[in-house]
Amino acid sequence: MAISSSEAVLPNPDPKPISENDILHVFWHEGMLKHDKGRGVFDTGMDPGFLDVLENHPENSDRVKNMVSILKRGPIAPFVSWHQGRPALISELLSFHTQEYINELVEADKHQGKIICSGTFLNPGSWDAALLAAGTTLSAMKHILDGHAKITYALVRPPGHHAQPTRADGYCFLNNAGLAVQLALSSGLKNVAVIDIDVHYGNGTAEGFYRSDRVLTISLHMNHGSWGPSHPQNGTVDELGEEKGFGYNLNIPLPNGSGDRGYMHAMNELVVPAVEKFEPAMMVLVVGQDSSAFDPNGRQCLTMEGYRKIGQIVREMADKHCDGRLLIVQEGGYHVTYSAYCLHATLEGVLNFPAPLLSDPLAYYPEDETFTTVVVESMKKYHREFVPFLK
Repeated sequence: MAISSSEAVLPNPDPKPISENDILHVFWHEGMLKHDKGRGVFDTGMDPGFLDVLENHPENSDRVKNMVSILKRGPIAPFVSWHQGRPALISELLSFHTQEYINELVEADKHQGKIICSGTFLNPGSWDAALLAAGTTLSAMKHILDGHAKITYALVRPPGHHAQPTRADGYCFLNNAGLAVQLALSSGLKNVAVIDIDVHYGNGTAEGFYRSDRVLTISLHMNHGSWGPSHPQNGTVDELGEEKGFGYNLNIPLPNGSGDRGYMHAMNELVVPAVEKFEPAMMVLVVGQDSSAFDPNGRQCLTMEGYRKIGQIVREMADKHCDGRLLIVQEGGYHVTYSAYCLHATLEGVLNFPAPLLSDPLAYYPEDETFTTVVVESMKKYHREFVPFLK
């Protein structure tokens, strides 16, 4: 049965964040919609010839159009300030990526595109969109560094957290969050904590800072392992970093179907204590709604309530350690409608609304956190034994 628009918005006579000064500064550019990965069987681009109806590639513009519209017309809209994004300069990309890799992407664009790796297509318009995503994220970070805001959100595509310094991976060409972290460090901040809740391991960001003790990368993801040459990392608990960075890459591979309560246990038992010890000067929340209960690309079963609570926890850590400085960067999330709802819920949590603004249109999903709790406790024991700064 369909829910009316009046039923979707929860009754709240005076919906305001706990702090009246809380405004979310959203950085966006509609040019990112021009990145078109085509149609086929899921993300393959393949037409087998015997299907009458092919589907859009999961990383398509419709998902992001709904994210934009829910922030412009949903109940959170009065608390959003919009800012125009911009393309990154090639020179800016070299803080994270190698010149050789950037040259490869530029050449692919000149020749009207290329299949970079599985599911990752650089088509006409894709390179311009990737530059916009990178530059828009850098602008969102700079807005905080210049003292104009405490909380910014880079609403960007194509996503970036799989892009490594020397290669593309998993729909990603440029590591938007990684570039923003480098900007923060080069601007004089002593250290940055990155928390990635996309359903897939943020391997590109981890790889970029794998030998650094100035960046704590934490990734909560489903236990999918390596998926080929473009993604050699496994995302397992023993991938802790190297050299000075040993112990500063914390992977939290969670069992399929961990759900809201399983994620809360992982956040409270693993993420919060690590951030407490690290004492970051800036926090970056890498968000992907593909951890939701109904995403075609993930199996973690988070609902709006889970995302809302993650937003609240991250905001609490930012207030405690970073004077509230928090950059949020968009990654995956492939259910065209529910991803927008889960984004709205995450941002409700970040802005500390005392009660939900939107009801969950899909409402209930059964969950059992028992196995996840056992796995989290095992990882907690492992961290205490092998991670120097957590001992």
